[in-house]
Amino acid sequence: MSQNLNNIAIIGAGAWGTALAQVLAEAGRVVVLYVHEPELADSINKNHQNNLYLPDVSLNKNIRATSVPAEAMQDAGIILLATPTQFVRDVLTKFKPYLPKGVPLVNCAKGIEMSTGKLLSEVVADVVPESPYAVLSGPTFAEEVVRGLPTAVTFATDASEFEAKLWAQTLSGKAFRLYLSCDPVGVEISGAVKNVIAIACGIVDGRRLGQNAKASVMTRGMAEIRRLGLEKGAKVDTFLGLSGLGDLTLTCNSMTSRNYSLGFDLGRGRKLADILAERNTVAEGVTTARAIDAHANELGVEMPISDAVDKILYQDAGIDAVILSLLSRDMKQESR
Repeated sequence: MSQNLNNIAIIGAGAWGTALAQVLAEAGRVVVLYVHEPELADSINKNHQNNLYLPDVSLNKNIRATSVPAEAMQDAGIILLATPTQFVRDVLTKFKPYLPKGVPLVNCAKGIEMSTGKLLSEVVADVVPESPYAVLSGPTFAEEVVRGLPTAVTFATDASEFEAKLWAQTLSGKAFRLYLSCDPVGVEISGAVKNVIAIACGIVDGRRLGQNAKASVMTRGMAEIRRLGLEKGAKVDTFLGLSGLGDLTLTCNSMTSRNYSLGFDLGRGRKLADILAERNTVAEGVTTARAIDAHANELGVEMPISDAVDKILYQDAGIDAVILSLLSRDMKQESR
């Protein structure tokens, strides 16, 4: 690979992609941000602001935006994929002719493909199997990252230790610390399922069911993450790390979380369609709940909280009836 690692291309200019661009530009990297909307790309280049997703942030002037895939990929040494999960396959198909050979593709999204039940590493393997792969995930609110507040995340890859360290060092910022992992599957499952659990926790708080109930949902939610992860070959230690327990703790306890706040509104009695109609951002847990429900059943993995969220979102189940159903389940061993 002859490309300069310091040349970073980011596909996706939502809040998270823009925040990552800011971190890396502030760290002295050369950043090209691919923006789907040409008018937003022009605005970022002229005004150094992303008025659609982070309107109150002044962006580093070294961030260059483009809506042309070939231009975004030119000279890229590392490519960050910050696209909503359900669009990843189409975006990769679109970019495949322009991806530089041997350049690592780092997934920064959190979710499971709804149509197939596949992890994003599996989607990447389907579309661009020749691309080296890594995943970056952890407790991250874009609004804090873009302001330079201290943040730590997990960087997981099956690549060699030398490559993993080199890539991670390149993607580190002044207050953005990466911890290495060799368990991309565990990191991806943790990041995907915690969004569903966050919706459940939001429902609990919106329904004013108390802190005892929310602590129980978080704890049993982690048990579901662990069960699915182990079934898919993940390492158990991953679930206690930043991408597991760390991200779950953050996402289940703050209105800044898109998934928690959506659940909170559901718990207060609002309809899903009305909530989504007011937003220009994606709550990944909404589609992931549907994907998990089907995939977990295929694998024979019991995930009652995730199943309950799916019933509320897609089967028009009443929240009180679903809660009663969860509470009346047969007694279980906690360690299973």
